[in-house]
Amino acid sequence: MTEGGLLVATDAVRRHDPAIKAFASDNYAGVHPEVLEAIALANGGHQVAYGDDVYSAALADLFRRHFGDRAEAFPVFNGTAANVVALRSMCAPWEAVICPETAHINTDEGGAPEVTGGLKLLTVPTEDGKLTPEAIDRYARGLGDVHRAQPRVVSISNATELGTVYTPDELAAICDRAHELGLLVHVDGARLTNAAAALDVPLRAITTDVGVDVVSFGGTKIGLLFGEAVVVLNPAAARGLPYLRKTLMQLPSKMRFVAVQFEALLAGDLWLRNARRANAMARRLADKVRDLPRVTVVRPVEANAVFAVLPRDVADRLRKRYRFYNWSDRQAGTGGEDLVEVRWMCAFDTTEEDVDAFAAALAEELGH
Repeated sequence: MTEGGLLVATDAVRRHDPAIKAFASDNYAGVHPEVLEAIALANGGHQVAYGDDVYSAALADLFRRHFGDRAEAFPVFNGTAANVVALRSMCAPWEAVICPETAHINTDEGGAPEVTGGLKLLTVPTEDGKLTPEAIDRYARGLGDVHRAQPRVVSISNATELGTVYTPDELAAICDRAHELGLLVHVDGARLTNAAAALDVPLRAITTDVGVDVVSFGGTKIGLLFGEAVVVLNPAAARGLPYLRKTLMQLPSKMRFVAVQFEALLAGDLWLRNARRANAMARRLADKVRDLPRVTVVRPVEANAVFAVLPRDVADRLRKRYRFYNWSDRQAGTGGEDLVEVRWMCAFDTTEEDVDAFAAALAEELGH
């Protein structure tokens, strides 16, 4: 049914229980109500396609407010695309990217950087998912050697895939060393808002102000329906990005609906409220499970992820009640018990009640 040209009813059927939450990924969460309202606000009538609309024009100023006067944002559909488009614009075909071996671009993007971006990844083993200037020195080898892929970009994630957060000082040290070597710095910021909230600093304090050249800025994990953005902080670092975005099939035609979502997120403090909530719920979860028998929180809880080791059979039973993912196998416990490391993620819509119910379910499965 329509009224005044607008849809006011639908034949779609709700096929899930919105009260059920999971701890598998912050991508499982829905869309923040303020973002849905913004999408509706941008609907109706016609606007110029492919980013020449009034919402995209306003977005340019908004990103400069958060990242500095030179910042230029290029919205894309998803995070893998943001990383591939960003890194491809920073590298010539013979150049390579130094990154932690746990980096999302290495482990969870289906080979897209290699297959679609044509990029060589030089992966660095780390204990906590974080690179150091010393690690960059060890892997920035072969400069000028025609037989080796030439290191060109250092790519880090903040927050990292292991839930750790780079401080401004750590980031400045990485950027300084990379630039001394003639390298550029890219940040996979799928959870950049969580990192900034954890550190209680503005977004530019862990990007522009420390010398980062290009950022993949995440929106989906923090409340958007879809959309990420490549944010260029150093115009000399990214070549042909407007053309690459189109070539790599990442130029949304109805760009206004991506732009207005970012406006809802960044014009006020929604990004910070959402990130603080997710981080706080992860800390609460860690506190709730830390003293349970046969459960060990094994990594620092700095953003919105909790990593714990527990018996595999307990994890399997708990997963029938709440979805979450195994992270890695672990050596058997002292009693020969089969152990597994799991990852529990909290989202912007995770509540204290959700956390408490999950922790109680874990205690039940442990027989506690």
